[in-house]
Amino acid sequence: MSTTEHDYYELLGVRRGADEQEIKKAFRRLARQLHPDVSDEPGAEERFREVTEAYEVLSNAETRRLYDRFGHAGLRNRGFTPSQFDLGSLGDLFSAFFGDEVFGGRSAAARGGDVGAEIAIDLAEAATGVTVEVEVQAAVPCGTCRGDGVQPGTIVHGCAQCGGSGRVQQVSRSMFGEFVRTSACPSCGGTGRIVEHPCESCGGAGRVLEERAIQVQVPAGIHDGQRIRLTGEGHAGSPGGRAGDVYVLVRVRDDERFVREGNDIFSQVDLTIVQASLGAKLQVDTLDGPVELDFAAGTQAGEVRVLRGRGMPVLQGFGRGDHRVLVNVLVPHRLTDEQRGLLKQFEQASDAETYKPDEGFFDKLRSAFR
Repeated sequence: MSTTEHDYYELLGVRRGADEQEIKKAFRRLARQLHPDVSDEPGAEERFREVTEAYEVLSNAETRRLYDRFGHAGLRNRGFTPSQFDLGSLGDLFSAFFGDEVFGGRSAAARGGDVGAEIAIDLAEAATGVTVEVEVQAAVPCGTCRGDGVQPGTIVHGCAQCGGSGRVQQVSRSMFGEFVRTSACPSCGGTGRIVEHPCESCGGAGRVLEERAIQVQVPAGIHDGQRIRLTGEGHAGSPGGRAGDVYVLVRVRDDERFVREGNDIFSQVDLTIVQASLGAKLQVDTLDGPVELDFAAGTQAGEVRVLRGRGMPVLQGFGRGDHRVLVNVLVPHRLTDEQRGLLKQFEQASDAETYKPDEGFFDKLRSAFR
């Protein structure tokens, strides 16, 4: 559910000028309070999703600037949609937002890294949606040791220095009392075990690089520069840790026939002075294919014909924008003597009534500019 009716700053309980650390601290506090792992309050899950969306917007400089200036409408017009979190463990949540954290005595299983990729599609494909295959190189669990990092058939010993906890404590005394500092065990690197025979296939890393093809479903109405998140398709995590994600940057190629503004499409149709004067029927390209338009006699340069619902689909919404066709009247550059003579005859036969604009012409022109 989107929080279009709520102020993001109020959801996090911070002032509008709050810095990055204030926003992060507020989100941590609310996430620990509202996450389904720890809260059974009525409506806690919905509130958790709301504060997560608020943090996602305000922690990113670009989306925060857009929200501060234009509000929720500005985010929607730029195609922003909140990420869908699976509400797994609280540890996974903080790992996704802030990197690997420590929960309890031993280090939490490390989440895998994210992978970036880029695809390019045509404007027509962006209008209908398309499935594109992209090649990515990501770390996957080693097939020999199944991600354990230990050579099969060998024995792993518990770390003697930390007793298998992966953490060690150092106590220091001062005039203010004792201070206890906990850190990862230097002997085992926080794993709690000593591997004497690392896996020969992966060198003990537990992961190997693999190139694979991923199908990316590009939704209709996507904008150039937006990213698609493929959850769990990135680098594999350490044993017990979830895989990272793949973020696919979508580039929409320019189309020489159209210009896109938001969800509206603009194009131009050229009429000769004869066609504009006498009227004509011409085919005009649209995203749905050619459409025949009837141009009345006396059509003026700069007129705009609006084809309702022929623009781009609204991303993850309903309806479509409009297609606006700008009329351009072609004036001949090269004339024969015969053509010049005919035009002079026409000019001599013309009077003020010939060029008198229709009633409401300037209203139409103002409407076109709006």
